[in-house]
Amino acid sequence: MQRIPRRAVLPALFAAAAPSTFSRFELHSVRIPFAARVRDAWLSSWKHQKRDQADYVLHFVRLHTSDGLTGIGETKMPKPTAEARLRQMMGRPVAEFLHDDSLRGILIAVYDIAARAAGVPIARLLNPKPKTRIQPTWWSQCFPPSLMASEAKLGYSLGYRIHKVKARPWEDPVAQADAICRAIGRDMKVWVDANSTWQTVPKTLEVTRELARFPNYFAIESPIPRTDLDGYRALRGKLPLQLSEHVDGVDLPLWTREKLLDAWISGAPKLGGYVRDLSQQAVAASAPIWIEHSIDCGIAQVFQAHQAAAYPGIQYAIAITHVLEDDCMKEPFHVVDGFYEIPKAPGLGVTLDEAALDRYRVLQ
Repeated sequence: MQRIPRRAVLPALFAAAAPSTFSRFELHSVRIPFAARVRDAWLSSWKHQKRDQADYVLHFVRLHTSDGLTGIGETKMPKPTAEARLRQMMGRPVAEFLHDDSLRGILIAVYDIAARAAGVPIARLLNPKPKTRIQPTWWSQCFPPSLMASEAKLGYSLGYRIHKVKARPWEDPVAQADAICRAIGRDMKVWVDANSTWQTVPKTLEVTRELARFPNYFAIESPIPRTDLDGYRALRGKLPLQLSEHVDGVDLPLWTREKLLDAWISGAPKLGGYVRDLSQQAVAASAPIWIEHSIDCGIAQVFQAHQAAAYPGIQYAIAITHVLEDDCMKEPFHVVDGFYEIPKAPGLGVTLDEAALDRYRVLQ
């Protein structure tokens, strides 16, 4: 992987945003149901997980500047918290907030404005020589084997060539794997996320060896609790598939020194300097990042793509917008032969769908 300087930003481009100050903001809350084709199965899966949720409430952000620029982002903060944070930003320079992890998804709008001011896509704001395309990941909740197969087939038909699937105790992961692999071509790779539900080293070894019989399967994620360091040490070198785990909040130097993982998962809500620095560590460790910090709206999906293009440590970008009824974007997230082409227009390069905002708006 190509190494870029630790502070791989374009100072001249960031400086272009410095004269701008934030003048006003908008927050648009929407409620997006699950897509009809997966809705019943997803609700059933979440009942098993003691989770009562039938849709996603999303908060879209528009930031405006004193010189007429507008940027879009999103936030998972409670709406009153987001409003208070946005009010604190008014009248202050855009450049003051670049890489500010405390903003979470609001930071996307800051980057959008800074890149628009500089006349470049966000990927080029973060790295002068980004990739032109990235590998996004199709995603499935823990569904029955027949639905897993039809979802995999749909993802394949839409151009995806990487599929992340959830494994849970109420479905047989081997039966899921058999159904999936019968439905797709050999060129679609699959990794399975157990979210610690395999619990023990013997169970992990047993299931992984079964899954390795399927040529599409290449990795497992979070088979046991990440607090079980001795368990991860026991798994090291014994698995026929790659081993990945969430690294946010762990003693990463220790995990890296002991070579406990083949790939890192990052789902932290920190979207700025944290991701930049994690990418640098991943490059040094030769451990690719599979990033999923912003998963449930089109703005975040495209922003992740810009980051994956800019930071060489990121290999895959994970989102779940396709299992919701709408991503609320005008432009489709178009994947061809496994790759998404990074928008070339300044900023994010995409726009919110006003009709979708009106259709799903939550009145508060």
